[in-house]
Amino acid sequence: MFDLAATLAFAPLAAAITAVMALALAMELRGWPLFVQERVGLRGAPFRMYKLRTMRHAAPGGEPERVVQDWQRYVFTPGDEPQPRVTRLGAFARRTSLDELPNLVNVFLGQMSLVGPRPEVPELVAQYPPEYHRRHEVLPGIAGLAQLNGRSDLPYDAIINYDLAYVDDHSLLTDLRILVLTGWAVARGAGAR
Repeated sequence: MFDLAATLAFAPLAAAITAVMALALAMELRGWPLFVQERVGLRGAPFRMYKLRTMRHAAPGGEPERVVQDWQRYVFTPGDEPQPRVTRLGAFARRTSLDELPNLVNVFLGQMSLVGPRPEVPELVAQYPPEYHRRHEVLPGIAGLAQLNGRSDLPYDAIINYDLAYVDDHSLLTDLRILVLTGWAVARGAGAR
């Protein structure tokens, strides 16, 4: 109920910002500004997550497959890895998390929550050790403990530890605290890539 009430209250402003960003990104990308990707949600159910596109399309052949050898060292987007496909406006959208505003559609549809573990792509989930799957016991979220504590700078094992801590101890008060602190983290651009 809290997710729906907050999403509906924020919807007019979010829709206006999203429309402006989408138009600007469409001009920069010279193409469709929305990005739709399959993610894994509650109890392992797949769903289509909506974001603003921040990268140019990949060259023919697609993205390289991500094979994880060591979860304690694996970082989804290393800080020293060049991001040549990220556009100038896309980098701004990522730094400010404006690219995540379309996630509110997923919240409205009941596929995501405002707070929870970030939903992951199936190719990574398929490689999870058994204990990692516990993160799917709650709805995935837009904001979460990992986003407060390093975001993209964290190795994946640390992200999972934050996610499981949330699964074990989540409440409305915890969610409110995470939302407030997330606003501060986003304002600082901490760990965003």
